[in-house]
Amino acid sequence: MDLATRRALARRALEGYVSGPTAPIEATARALAKLDSAAALVLVEGISDQIAVETAAAARGRDLAAEQVVVVPIGGAHAIGRFLRGLGPLGGWMRLTGLCDLHEEEVFRRGLVATGVGSPPDRAGMERLGFYTCVEDLEDELIRAVGTTGVEALFDSQGDLGSFRSLQSQPAWRGRDPQAQMRRFLGSGATRKSRYARLLVEAAIARDALPRPLDALLTAV
Repeated sequence: MDLATRRALARRALEGYVSGPTAPIEATARALAKLDSAAALVLVEGISDQIAVETAAAARGRDLAAEQVVVVPIGGAHAIGRFLRGLGPLGGWMRLTGLCDLHEEEVFRRGLVATGVGSPPDRAGMERLGFYTCVEDLEDELIRAVGTTGVEALFDSQGDLGSFRSLQSQPAWRGRDPQAQMRRFLGSGATRKSRYARLLVEAAIARDALPRPLDALLTAV
């Protein structure tokens, strides 16, 4: 697949992205509108995870829309049970996979058990079902994959390095581990995490270092 096609797929991966106070609800609604034609669902916690999965797929030359794979930001891990119950009969024939943060792993596991998707006793069992855990979260996985020098270069390219240096100089963050500082920086601001999701994934793929949970998810779906 040529570069122009890959870029077109990457742009398409971001077409459904919305911002603002209603962004989570709107993003979920957009994904749910595609259920009738879906062959597989990828359940993620939020919009930044959705962008990351779709960007990684596009960079791998995959067209999720053509494959009838829908990535659904469910609005937080605690919505997993309610979402799965809402699928009703649909959930019986669609392929279900997902991605969650370390601290939400048990929430996801209980949701899968409660709704009859499976009975995974542990992380290995969840992976057999197609659900993967990020440590600590996807941003942390991507920061480690890209490296702190690479992440700083991304901040610089987006005009954010000065703001990041300001955070590093704050008493609460001065002298802290750079990876922790970067996670905090990405989590601050209304859209920063979503804005960098694509950039971090592209940087990780350029280094042939896509985080294992994301790589395994793409293999499973």
